[in-house]
Amino acid sequence: MKNILSILALMAMGYQANAQEHFKIGAKAGVNFSTLSNVSKGEMLPGFYVGAVSEIKFTEKFSFQPELVYSSQGVKNVYSETIAGVTSNHHNHDKLGYINLPLLAKYYFTKGLSVELGPQFGLLLKATNKDEVTTDGVEVKEDRDFKNEVNTFDFGIGAGLAYDLSNGFFVNARYNLGLTNLAPNANDKVSNRVLSFGVGFQF
Repeated sequence: MKNILSILALMAMGYQANAQEHFKIGAKAGVNFSTLSNVSKGEMLPGFYVGAVSEIKFTEKFSFQPELVYSSQGVKNVYSETIAGVTSNHHNHDKLGYINLPLLAKYYFTKGLSVELGPQFGLLLKATNKDEVTTDGVEVKEDRDFKNEVNTFDFGIGAGLAYDLSNGFFVNARYNLGLTNLAPNANDKVSNRVLSFGVGFQF
């Protein structure tokens, strides 16, 4: 009886170790450099992301990585305009806040180094515009909420590279190409473009 119990205990320990090896969960954070397509004089806007990540390994080469992250995105415009001989300098920021769900397939070229590819679904939480206008040395700040003008849902494709360290930490870089038209009332299609760099930890 003792031998049977010992065998069952060893099998349970082996199953637990195997499950831990094939399933990981953790957290990640990093910086975004984002813009919006077809925005006149649009420049990249720095932002951030933070959230949870998990990985399910099917083989040594292939795995599935779902994530749930909050992402600060948008676009920056710095321009000048002259009306009736008076020049105004604008520092304009459109800031978008999303809860994003990337569903990525991963392929490991070698131990630790992998490529990521898959769809991303986004839910818009906020959309605000901040415009700082300077005219003849006088600065005026205007804030506006325009969430009701933006598509609530976003869909895109993400692709990137990641490197896993032996201590559980990892680094990654990713580009997300938005495919959804965020401004259905605009003349041109407006969609997200986000380049991100980050670090994380899985256990």
